[in-house]
Amino acid sequence: MKNIAGSTFLETNLENGFLLLEFSNDTMESQRFERDIDNSFIQLHFCIHGNAKFHFNNGSYTFDVLEEHSILLYNPQQDLPLNLEIQPKSSLVSLLVSIKKFHSLFSNEAAYIPFLSNENKNRKYYDNATIKPTVLIVLKQILNANVNSSIRNLYIKGKIYELLSLHFQKDESIEGDYCPFLVDERDVSKIRKAKDIIISRMAEPPTLQELSNETGLNLKKLKEGFKQVYGDTVYSFLFDYKMEHARKLLESNQYNVNEVGLQVGYSTASHFIAAFKKKFGTTPKQYVLSINS
Repeated sequence: MKNIAGSTFLETNLENGFLLLEFSNDTMESQRFERDIDNSFIQLHFCIHGNAKFHFNNGSYTFDVLEEHSILLYNPQQDLPLNLEIQPKSSLVSLLVSIKKFHSLFSNEAAYIPFLSNENKNRKYYDNATIKPTVLIVLKQILNANVNSSIRNLYIKGKIYELLSLHFQKDESIEGDYCPFLVDERDVSKIRKAKDIIISRMAEPPTLQELSNETGLNLKKLKEGFKQVYGDTVYSFLFDYKMEHARKLLESNQYNVNEVGLQVGYSTASHFIAAFKKKFGTTPKQYVLSINS
């Protein structure tokens, strides 16, 4: 925690890729806070009281976040360092969440997905919204948390998950799964079905057209939606999933290299070995030797 003449700044590392920043300016003068933030993070800023001004590009671009408003920022093309000016009698809560951690909150397959692939580099997001009353309550509970230091992180982490679930809660009239970055969340359940299909038939996956027919999504929606939900193209996702599955099969010591290759869809051992080496930088045999030693 830092105290600056009546203002406070508290940073809590909830877990890897998951940070909470709390700002409070109780003075009659503006206070500045600066912090480096790289382009792998989604930023969520909640202005609870007063007003805060964000400065970008060395001050050439600024915008205000008003009382009881929030902003979401994500730009994988460049870093967005925090250069924040908090007005007098103002308080702000910020969440910095890595894109991988963020997607893991909405998808069980996050560990297999290279969210920041070259194909996904051109996507950036910005959102400005009024803070929901239910979210505001949780934010004030976080700011006013008066719990034993030994359990503070556990308490705060629970509140952050509650905050995120309330902030991104979908309209109850919309059916299906939800990802806040998807243009049409009504199609997410069909996209998740596409994911289930290619995993269940990874040895002989369907073509994109066959997948489109089975899910009822046209090709454009299937390709664009899949990348938005899972951070990669259909077959790049499947490749990563297959290699991760192969790695676990090898670790079990129940199958030889040829058998593992066949299970994940490679008819020849040489093609499987080449794919495995491309993913992990080592051959399947060398990998097994390294874990057994």
